[in-house]
Amino acid sequence: MAASLKSQAAEIARGAAHNEKISEMAVQSSGVHRRRHAVRHADSHATCERHARLPSVAANLARRTHVGDIVLVYESGTIGAKPNRLPLSIGDGELAETADSVVSVPEIFNYWLQGGRIDVGFLGAAQMDRFANLNSTVIGPYDNPSVRLPGAGGAPEIAASCREVIIVMRQSLRSFVRELDFVTSVGHGRGNGDRERLGLRGGGPTLVISDLGLLRPNRESLELEMTHLHPGVTLEQAREATGWDLRSVPEVLSTSPPSPTELAALRELGGGSSPGDGSARTLPRERNPPRRRTPNRAPRPAR
Repeated sequence: MAASLKSQAAEIARGAAHNEKISEMAVQSSGVHRRRHAVRHADSHATCERHARLPSVAANLARRTHVGDIVLVYESGTIGAKPNRLPLSIGDGELAETADSVVSVPEIFNYWLQGGRIDVGFLGAAQMDRFANLNSTVIGPYDNPSVRLPGAGGAPEIAASCREVIIVMRQSLRSFVRELDFVTSVGHGRGNGDRERLGLRGGGPTLVISDLGLLRPNRESLELEMTHLHPGVTLEQAREATGWDLRSVPEVLSTSPPSPTELAALRELGGGSSPGDGSARTLPRERNPPRRRTPNRAPRPAR
């Protein structure tokens, strides 16, 4: 697995270390570099809500390395899940078996999420614009799209109600676009003051973790700007992979590579690369059960 992807995962986990409740309801993408950075941005006692494989890796890496008392919340209804392996989906039985509590989906959304009880939400999408608005609905015109995506799920509520949101995506011209084909989840709208005007209670996106580096909203305009680059990545590469005129802070820093402890934890979870090779190690897919054969029956006599 590429070094930049490994740094991404650990940064996610470290990032989780600044908050109290992290909801596992929210991200799509992959890469160890992104996962590690999400780990670094999670805080002790945090409640995390997450949605897909990469945030799941990040949140569980945070629990194993940086914030052991982090509370993972999955939109399927599990609170305080402590999976021993990466769950295959939010409906994986491992989550319910290791959770402190299992509640209904309406309770997760109405009481925990909309009630402002989730500190950090992880989100990802097919497209993102300069103000961290997200599209996970369609590519192309809504009535006649070239691709119809899985849709919003719980993403709009996460973007609206979590105290802060961490976005994890691959950075390319296809995903970092000047204009979204459809606005699924509001980040910072058209800029400063838009969330307040729309009545959104959460703080909105505070960090974007890509396979090239880290982006944060400018304090005044709330437009995303490059603050860190992963080892081996240049600012020119990041700009070439962005559909708008990407700005940067005056001094762009470099993220630190994943530590041996973080890499070991990733491998235990099944989210890192195997020792000695550069290939990604993933959980085996469940094979389809063999089809049942209908026993041979004697033909019915003609009437």
